[in-house]
Amino acid sequence: MTKQFTLAELASHIGAELRGEGSTQISGVNTLKDAGRSEVSFLANASYRSQLAQTQAAAVIVNPDAAADVSGAALVLANPYLGFAQVTQLFDNRPPVSPGIHPTAVIADTAEIGSNVSIGAHAVVGEHCQIGDDCEIGPGTVINAHCVLGQGCLLNANVTLCHDVVLGERVRIQSGAVIGGDGFGFAPDNGRWHRIAQLGGVRIGSDVEIGVNTCIDRGALGDTVIGNNVILDNLIQIGHNVQIGDGTAMAACTGVAGSTTIGKHCTIAGAVGIAGHLQLCDGVHIAAMALISKSITEPGAYASGTAQMPMQEWRRSATRFRQLDSIAKRLQQLEKGQKGKS
Repeated sequence: MTKQFTLAELASHIGAELRGEGSTQISGVNTLKDAGRSEVSFLANASYRSQLAQTQAAAVIVNPDAAADVSGAALVLANPYLGFAQVTQLFDNRPPVSPGIHPTAVIADTAEIGSNVSIGAHAVVGEHCQIGDDCEIGPGTVINAHCVLGQGCLLNANVTLCHDVVLGERVRIQSGAVIGGDGFGFAPDNGRWHRIAQLGGVRIGSDVEIGVNTCIDRGALGDTVIGNNVILDNLIQIGHNVQIGDGTAMAACTGVAGSTTIGKHCTIAGAVGIAGHLQLCDGVHIAAMALISKSITEPGAYASGTAQMPMQEWRRSATRFRQLDSIAKRLQQLEKGQKGKS
């Protein structure tokens, strides 16, 4: 069944000022370019402002500065992107799941299952686990011994929680994620590697989002800790004993080596590499493909990757980069010579 809301209902839900007819029925959300006459759109990026004149949307979510450019109805608020996010939640088309335990699921006798919990086909819940009220465990998901899930957690299909993983409330984990696998700890001895038993666990706060195929290793000694309201994209690797502060966001393909601490409200762009045993303070913003090899003690934006350029120009730049050390040495010699003459 198609969901429908009036513009007045949407305005009330997102706390926006409504400019237009409140009884207009809205059946979906779309871009300015593709929205139809029963859909609402939004303007959060000024580069799309020219599309306001042509959009067929029934209404547009805009900030006050752009409201005058909207030819039709407008939902006006200071943060249009937040309003857009809140409206999409109303139209969420994820199929509903009814509480209950599928007959093929395997639940340990010592596990404690809360009320209104849904556990899908072939899921496994291990010994002494605690599953909070209103949780949803997808098909094929494995929750090993001594795990704890707070209220309202969602684990999609084929998630793995290794033993001693603790989730706060309303944690959402996408398919293929592995939480609490062994960290990359080995001791060398005459050409052989000896595994270091990983004796810690993983503690994850509330309102955390963890993307597809992301891996968070358990602590070697002590726990790996993810704060509240952290969002982790797909294909991220978090090493053992890493700590990530509240409100930090990390994009896909980033890797964080063991025992590094990342502060609160940081943003880490895609494919960033962060070395181990570092400290990143609160409010650090790292550009895509940066390599972070030393601690950051001052908030701000940091980058180390080179931007795209034509191949021939890049090759010349790479050659010159390799020559920098010899150039610096020659410059030092010249400076010494100049000082000697003076």
